[in-house]
Amino acid sequence: MKIAMLGHKRIPSREGGIEIVIEELASRMVDSGNNVTVYNRRGHHVSDSSYDINDNIKIYKGINIKSVITINRKGLAAISSSFFATCKVSFSNYDLIHFHAEGPCSMLWISHLFNKKTVVTIHGLDWQRAKWKEGIGSKIIKFGERQAVKYADEIIVLSKEVHNYFLTTYNRQTNFIPNGVNKPNIIQANEIKEKFQLDKDEYILFLGRLVPEKGIHYLIDAYSNLNTNKKLVIAGGTSDTDEYMKKLKTKSKKNKNIVFTGFVQGKILEELYSNAYIYVLPSELEGMPLSLLEAMSYGNCCLTSDIKECTEVYEDKAISFINKNVNDLQKKLLYLLNNREIVNSYKKDASDFICNKYNWGDITQSTMKIYSKVIGK
Repeated sequence: MKIAMLGHKRIPSREGGIEIVIEELASRMVDSGNNVTVYNRRGHHVSDSSYDINDNIKIYKGINIKSVITINRKGLAAISSSFFATCKVSFSNYDLIHFHAEGPCSMLWISHLFNKKTVVTIHGLDWQRAKWKEGIGSKIIKFGERQAVKYADEIIVLSKEVHNYFLTTYNRQTNFIPNGVNKPNIIQANEIKEKFQLDKDEYILFLGRLVPEKGIHYLIDAYSNLNTNKKLVIAGGTSDTDEYMKKLKTKSKKNKNIVFTGFVQGKILEELYSNAYIYVLPSELEGMPLSLLEAMSYGNCCLTSDIKECTEVYEDKAISFINKNVNDLQKKLLYLLNNREIVNSYKKDASDFICNKYNWGDITQSTMKIYSKVIGK
């Protein structure tokens, strides 16, 4: 098959879950003999420009990479890059176009005009995210959602909660195909010890984008009320949310045990996952949290909010607290800090459970079956 993918920022990159999903799917599809082209945004996307990627990369892991014009301003980057990418793919001879995320789906009407076969993956109900609630952003994303319902040949969702949302809101059937994870190598704390003074089992870890819906402010409040020598590590970059980052740092300035690492990838990311005492994800809203899958794949004991998008993932292999409830989060943190044997019991089963349940090979095959169904229509 000749496939195009769009809607992400860029690969190779760990700037968000969508980028990881596209890289994992596309590289496996190429290995199976398919021709895959992804349409990257141009320009700068993470909070630290030292992580910028060369826009001139043409091929990565056998994936064809093309960069499209992007207006790099809040609210315009995704929509502008999606417009130019959709125009390009609509004038090309792809067998199928795979749109990722609701915002880029606002351009589906263009590909529909050219009778293109399309698949959409809804990575989450993005109009609910705090950074888009004000202004026109939420309206554009909602429009994209309706375009997906109207024009996409097939829709893929990452959670049963979102599947039910499309069924009850639009009477539209969707395909539940979750994200996957790879079995990692556990490595020692070397670079993180030198750079951040972090030792094995001596810190609580949050790793993800620093955006309000991740609930990091709840975690800081709960941690600040604890009497512990374990540090709190907040690892990740902003995503049009510099003001939120400033609020988090203001909230944390009196506590020297709260460490902000900034955007991380490569060995530092692997060391952070490998050596955490527990991993905490206090999200108010998720699609399907890849960071949770990754944390469990490294054998971490995980504590998350009790939203279904998290609890569906781990079943009984992790612990939850009441969403947005700082007191309950504090209580669960204290319980885990005081009971190492409980933490170790969760660590023992986490990796095998999550890697068997969410395998990228199986997920790629399921996605390809959707492609074949669409192309055969």
